[in-house]
Amino acid sequence: MLKQGSKLDRYFEISKRGSSVSREVRGGLATFFAMSYIVVLNPLILGGPDSAGNTLAGPAVAAATALVAGVLTIIMGAWAKHPFALATGLGVNAFVAATVATNPGLTWPDVMGLILLSGVTMFILVLTGFRTAVFKAVPASLKTAIVVGIGMFIALLGFVNAGFVRRIPDASGTTVPLELGTGGQLLGWPSLVFVVGLILTIVLMSRNVRGAILIGIVVSTVLAVIIEKVASPGSQGAGVETGWSLVTPSMPQWAAPDLSLIGKVSVFGSFQTLGVVAASLLTFVILLSIFFDAMGTMVGLASAAGSIDKDGNIPNVDRVLLVDAAGAVAGGAAGVSSNQLFVESGSGIAEGARTGLASVVTGVLFIIAMFLTPLIYLVPFEAVAPALVVVGFLMVSQVGKIDWSDIGLAIPAFLTIVLMPFTYSIATGLGAGFVTFAVIRLFQGRGKEVHPLMYVVAAAFVLFFSVGAVSSVLGV
Repeated sequence: MLKQGSKLDRYFEISKRGSSVSREVRGGLATFFAMSYIVVLNPLILGGPDSAGNTLAGPAVAAATALVAGVLTIIMGAWAKHPFALATGLGVNAFVAATVATNPGLTWPDVMGLILLSGVTMFILVLTGFRTAVFKAVPASLKTAIVVGIGMFIALLGFVNAGFVRRIPDASGTTVPLELGTGGQLLGWPSLVFVVGLILTIVLMSRNVRGAILIGIVVSTVLAVIIEKVASPGSQGAGVETGWSLVTPSMPQWAAPDLSLIGKVSVFGSFQTLGVVAASLLTFVILLSIFFDAMGTMVGLASAAGSIDKDGNIPNVDRVLLVDAAGAVAGGAAGVSSNQLFVESGSGIAEGARTGLASVVTGVLFIIAMFLTPLIYLVPFEAVAPALVVVGFLMVSQVGKIDWSDIGLAIPAFLTIVLMPFTYSIATGLGAGFVTFAVIRLFQGRGKEVHPLMYVVAAAFVLFFSVGAVSSVLGV
């Protein structure tokens, strides 16, 4: 048992933040299991060819993804001292794979160079104090809306990852975008794993059982392994609609990491291929996405962890933002796309994590996963999705703190909350909230109440939303 006042306790302020080593370890484990899927998913997303037909080797992407996530998360915990974990951001990797990499003449090293430059730019914005100033300029109600919106987003992420909610195929002729399970019904063993895990986690939390979320993940994983051994329901990736959504549970084996991707980046190759205007525009879009995704996630996680003070400030916020900026640089340099704060860190926070020690635990597990890459195949989406749904509930419960009587705050807050899950993008929700807040206050004749930086950010988001039209006009 850790003694209050010990070096470890003082360094991470464990007792001061009302936590304990056991809670931090449980939180670190919960966060790792909730986000470990990225080691499997990132190679799939980045597995397509660039414009020259070159592809990134799956094992190399997986190993580098685990390594970069592990190192950055350890730094976040040991230096910034927050229970926030980092890994390759899903929004950015999908964007670069589906859009950026398809530009004629661009290679994967060129694409990663754009991400690296975005990270360097973020470094400069943090060091000059601009990024922190933007965070402080956001009104309290909008900050709360960010927390609620991310909660909705996390819950939807959990439901979709588990296959509990699915996209209806366009060929069906219906205008309804989502449905329950398959054809409006819950079918297949994986759905049972999710339902059992969700009910178990809710019951344990209602009984105030310590480790409720982690227990839910472990029990669901054991159930999934048993089902796979007995029934072998298959996977959706293999065409089985009622099978596992991505990860088929299996026992890990030793695997030497392939780190051949590290350093394969061309910093200015895209500028030589596309020209300065087109390459700069792509860099700007990537920068805005990772800039505001991280800010929104940071606010949401810090609020859940109770680390935002009465003035709305987060301790060591500059360090958090610097590590996040380093994530883009490191992700680009390692060939795995930008690394950023993961909303799944909320699983560890809901488990009781309050300090950076939890992040150190998560980071070490990612390093281990680099050598035991199949380790992440042990825990299927369906086993961790209940934790995300419960975390979503905890974050959405703060909705009462928003001043709904002031329409100038209420409408931006509403748009922030609903557009995060509806567009599957934290940055889009933030942009809609910021732009409408500035516009409404101007037309209310209360423009002076808006911090000047909010106008700057709103203008940047207007450009962000219109980048497609701008690209067409410029012919890039």
